[in-house]
Amino acid sequence: MSGATGSRVVVTGATGNVGTSVVRLLAEDPGIKSVRGIARRTPEWSPAKTEWSAADLASDQANLAERFEGADAVVHLAWAFQPTHDPATTWRTNVLGGIRVFEAVAAARVPVLVHASSVGAYSPGPKDRPVDESWPTHGWPDAAYCREKAYLERTLDVFERDHPEVRVVRMRPAFLFKWESASEQRRIFGGRFLPGPLARPELLPFLPDVPGLRVQALHTDDAAEAYRLAVHSETARGAYNLAADPPVDATMLGEMLGTRPVRLPRTAARAAIAAAWGLHLLPASPHLFDAVLRVPLMDCARARAELGWQPRRPADEVLREFLDGLQQGGGMDTEPMRGRKVG
Repeated sequence: MSGATGSRVVVTGATGNVGTSVVRLLAEDPGIKSVRGIARRTPEWSPAKTEWSAADLASDQANLAERFEGADAVVHLAWAFQPTHDPATTWRTNVLGGIRVFEAVAAARVPVLVHASSVGAYSPGPKDRPVDESWPTHGWPDAAYCREKAYLERTLDVFERDHPEVRVVRMRPAFLFKWESASEQRRIFGGRFLPGPLARPELLPFLPDVPGLRVQALHTDDAAEAYRLAVHSETARGAYNLAADPPVDATMLGEMLGTRPVRLPRTAARAAIAAAWGLHLLPASPHLFDAVLRVPLMDCARARAELGWQPRRPADEVLREFLDGLQQGGGMDTEPMRGRKVG
């Protein structure tokens, strides 16, 4: 795909955290003629040059190839995080749905596929130095999210071998946040009834400092810019790490929130999360907590060199914006992103 005016792009998962940012940037791009957003529910939100198609990748038997017909690129973002107590359900949506998308790309002869992988696809790695895209992608086996991301990496290995005519790009972003995603992410990870206003520093007597809890963050709009650049590129192939500095740990959060970090053993923190998850009080599973403690820090030099990509916002600014969204019920006019203050 040359990026010439007239390009048509299809985006799956177009109404979620990443999808809304990708659709907006593509719609604002003069090099893009049209955007087709695919989601389970058609939103009221309607950017310029955008049309919508309703489809459920887990169960919809509609021919995706017909929806991809004439596209110059497909950006595959669709993903289900829940129900965490039923991994067979997320497997049907994420893995089997992803395979349907890949097969439809080949059947419709779409020349470019940009796939949303994740830092969660990586095998356990170091926290004191960044790794590049050659780090193994076998995930953390106990966490469904990581298993599914890693499985699709292997699926794409075979897809690229069998379809060398398709330029395949795999984005591996860090944890993605924006003001508008706050309500959605609170529901996904903290639960429907967790009060957003509780995300105030003055209500935290101390900040738990769990060994290994050192990760990277990125503004969703900055990740979306990397997707846009990959769509336009003629040469970008393979995997690209996406993250902003500085790494997020208890020291950085304590300084940002004005709260004292207190060392908390990993076993104690995990036991508390496991108990809440077992009682269906917390959607985020202890297995995902285990994975977060083990994901490596990522080196993003390749995205900078080959895509000309650079994050505009540092990680601490991203988290401040997200915390504001939690307190204010940040959201958007799509079903996954609807804003809501609780409590």
